[in-house]
Amino acid sequence: MTTSITLPRFDDMHVHFRDGAALKRTVADTSRWCARALIMPNLVPAVDSIAAVQSYRERIIAHIPPEHDFTPLMSLYLSEHLSPDTVRQAKAAGVVAIKWYSKGATTNSTQGVANVDSLAPVLEAMQKEGLLLLIHGEVTDADIDIFDRESRFIERILMPLRRNFPALKIVMEHITTAQAVQYIRSQSEHLAATITPQHLLFNRNRLLVGGVKPHYYCLPILKTESDRLALIDAATSGDPRFFLGTDSAPHAKHTKENACGCAGCYTAWHAPALYAQVFDSVGKLDKLKDFACRFGADYYGLPYNSGEIVLKKQAMRIPEHLPYLEDSTVVALEGGSEWQWSMEI
Repeated sequence: MTTSITLPRFDDMHVHFRDGAALKRTVADTSRWCARALIMPNLVPAVDSIAAVQSYRERIIAHIPPEHDFTPLMSLYLSEHLSPDTVRQAKAAGVVAIKWYSKGATTNSTQGVANVDSLAPVLEAMQKEGLLLLIHGEVTDADIDIFDRESRFIERILMPLRRNFPALKIVMEHITTAQAVQYIRSQSEHLAATITPQHLLFNRNRLLVGGVKPHYYCLPILKTESDRLALIDAATSGDPRFFLGTDSAPHAKHTKENACGCAGCYTAWHAPALYAQVFDSVGKLDKLKDFACRFGADYYGLPYNSGEIVLKKQAMRIPEHLPYLEDSTVVALEGGSEWQWSMEI
C-alpha cells in the first residue's frame, strides 16, 4: 500500500486570489505547493486592460513569501471593453489567457458575456495570437434549471463556437457533468478542461441533504453522483485533456453563512491532499503527477516545474477556520474534519 508520494510542485490552472488584504492569505496558501497558478480576473472593477493586469500582477508578487518560488500566470477578463488591439497587446505583455464569464453566472460576473455574436473580432484575434480562451460554461437564462446550465451551454454556445473558431484553444473551466466529459473526449484538439477537488469529492447531496450547507456551495453547482464518478474517471484516466484547476475562491465566513449565499470553496490551503485522497480512492495515485504537474503545462506550452512536495497517507486535521481579512476568517473545504492525506513541502 502506498503511504507517500513525492511529486514536482503543482500547477493550479484556475485560482481566485481576490485583492487587497486577502492576498496575504491566498497567495501564501497557493504558493506553498504551486510553482505556478493561473489567476482569475473577476475583481471589481474587472481586470480587463493591460494596465490593470500589470498592476494586479505586481500586487500579487508583493505578497509572495520570500521562501516560495512562485510565478503568477495572468488572465484578462472578456468584457465589452476588450478589443482586438488589447488582445495583441496582451500577448506581448505576457498574458496567457482571456476569461469568459457568462453574464451573471458567478461572483463578479456582471460585466460578463451577454451577446456572443459581438465577440467575433476579439476571438479571431485570440485565435491568431495564440491566447487561450477560458470559459465558465453556463447558460444563465432564467428558464434554465441551475443543474442544466453547463449542458445547455455546451449545446447552445460551445459547439457553434468551436465550429466558427476551430483553431482557438479553449479550456472549459471546472467541468461538473458527464456530458462535459463526453463532449471533450469526442473532440480531437484545442479543447481541454480543469476539474476541481470539490466536484471530484462531493455530489449535490453534500450541499442539500439535512439542510443547506453554504461552504459546499460553488458555481457551477455540485451535480449528481453519476456526474461525480464521470469526473473521477476523466481526472484519473491519464487523458491529457483533463488537468488540475482548483477554482479555490475565498469568502469570509460571515458572508458565506448568510442569505448572500456567496459561491466558492476555499481549497488553496490543502488542495494536494484533497486530490490525493480522490486518486488513492480509485487506485490511481500514479496518475496524479500528470494531472497536477504535466498536462496543464503541456496544454499551455509551459516548461515543467522543478521542486517537490511530499504527500503522505497520514491523518491531518483541517483547521476549522483560517485567518483571512482583519475582522474575519475563511473556512477551508471540510474545515474541522480529519483527512487521510497530508502534505509536506
